[in-house]
Amino acid sequence: MKSHKNLYFEIISFKNLILAYKKARKGKTKKNYVKKFEDNLAYNLKILHEELKNEIYSPNLMEVFVLRDPKTRIISKSDFRDRIVHHALCNIIEPIFDKGFIYDSCTNRKGKGTLLALERFEKFRRKVTSNFTSKGFCLKADIKHYFQEINPEILLQIIQRKIKDEKTIVLIKKIIENKVYSERDVSFDNLKGMPLGNLTSQFFANVYLSELDQFVKYELKAKYYIRYVDDFVLLHKSKEELEIWKKEIENFLRERLKLELHPDKSKIINLSKGIDFVGFRNFYYFRLLRKRNIFKYLGP
Repeated sequence: MKSHKNLYFEIISFKNLILAYKKARKGKTKKNYVKKFEDNLAYNLKILHEELKNEIYSPNLMEVFVLRDPKTRIISKSDFRDRIVHHALCNIIEPIFDKGFIYDSCTNRKGKGTLLALERFEKFRRKVTSNFTSKGFCLKADIKHYFQEINPEILLQIIQRKIKDEKTIVLIKKIIENKVYSERDVSFDNLKGMPLGNLTSQFFANVYLSELDQFVKYELKAKYYIRYVDDFVLLHKSKEELEIWKKEIENFLRERLKLELHPDKSKIINLSKGIDFVGFRNFYYFRLLRKRNIFKYLGP
């Protein structure tokens, strides 16, 4: 496995910080916190660069708010300067990890997404059922409380297999270990996992479950597997084979990643009955948008 050194100065270069700033402000140019940062843009970027260069950068505490959409989620919001650092980091290290991701990992990757996941699901379903002329089954699974249960020590071990630059690792640790506060002054100091809402959380979460992807594809040798965030599907002609794989996946998640499948959302289903995946219920000849996602597609 190729490892990478001397990345830190690429990450903190002024050129990369400017690119990161542009990405961080995209779609948020009218926000007061962006305008405030831009009032002294050159100065603020220079200070941020100097803090990173002198290795004295420290992320500010994050704010949290509750989002009900329709499930209740605690979303964390990093300070704008810290979001610039998140983008700067991901600009450099994301391509390194992306090369090792399997093709059918469809989360937060250029050219991927829900549409590709649906296309691949349709293709795999036709292969398994010989164009709907024979039986096929799907293991539809979900990781229980995924973002909250990510183990930071295991995550760092995974990252350090590729990233050997100690300064970059220190920066990543600062981001992972950053604490949050809420309007009620609730302490989140003991929370494990990744805060929902950060660019880095999405990226690190994908890196973490890439371990599962590799296990399924190269140890179980499953042909028809797709993952989107913490939801994944495995298709096969044999229900019995899927039952064996489900047990092996449960063991792998528990022993290697300290995770578990959601008991109510992880089932083996006959493909003819329709499979809930990436917002749709997918039947043989049509798909239905799930009710809770209708307003997301219709907009306000």
